[in-house]
Amino acid sequence: MLDYTFQWKVVWKRLPDLFEGAILTLELTILSSIIGLLIASILVIWQKNDNIFLRNFTKTWISIARNTPALLQIYIAYFGLGSFGIHLSSYVAVLGAIAFNNAGYMTEILRGGFSSVSKNQNQAAKGLGLNNFQTYVYVIYPQVLKTVFLPMTNQFIWAMMGTSLGIIIGLQELTGMTTFLQSQTFRPFEFYFIAALIYIFISKSILLSSGFIAKKYLRI
Repeated sequence: MLDYTFQWKVVWKRLPDLFEGAILTLELTILSSIIGLLIASILVIWQKNDNIFLRNFTKTWISIARNTPALLQIYIAYFGLGSFGIHLSSYVAVLGAIAFNNAGYMTEILRGGFSSVSKNQNQAAKGLGLNNFQTYVYVIYPQVLKTVFLPMTNQFIWAMMGTSLGIIIGLQELTGMTTFLQSQTFRPFEFYFIAALIYIFISKSILLSSGFIAKKYLRI
C-alpha cells in the first residue's frame, strides 16, 4: 500500500536554488551552442578543403563526437586531461565537452544545408555582379539558414539535456542542484518532479520561440 506524504512546501522554499541551477543550465546551453556553431562553421569548410590533413581532422572530429557518448567525452575532459596536467573545472569540462559534441553534429547539419543550395545559385549571383562575400551573405546563407534552423533548434535542446551530465563531476546545474537539494531534505519525488517541469518548460519555450521565428522571419 502506498504510504507517502507529499511535502511540497519544502520544494517551494528551495525554488530559488532550483532556478539558480536552471540559469546555469541555460548558460551552458547557450555558450556550448555558440562555440559549437563557430567551430562547425570552420569544420564544414575544411570538409571540402584540398588539404588532406584538414579533411581528415574534420572527419575524425565528427566521428568521435557522433560515435562516442557525451558522458565519455565529459569524463575525458575532466579526468582524462588531468592525467596530462590539464586540470579543468567542472564548469569548463562540461562546456568544452558539450561544445565539442555540438560541433560534430552541427557540422553535418551545416553540410546538409549547403548541399541543399544549387550551384546554379552561385553562378546566377556572379552573373548579377555580386562578389563572393555578397553571394554568401545575400544568396547562399539565407537559404542555408532556412534549411538548418529547425535541426539546429533540436540540437540546442539536446545540448540543454546534455548539460545534466555535469552532475557526474559535481556541477550543480539543474539536475545537480536538484539531487543536492533532495539529499538534504529526503524529498526525491517532489524535487525531481519540479525539475522535470522546469526542463519541459524550457524545452517548450525554445520550440515555441523557434517556431515563431521560423514562421515570422524565415517563412518556413
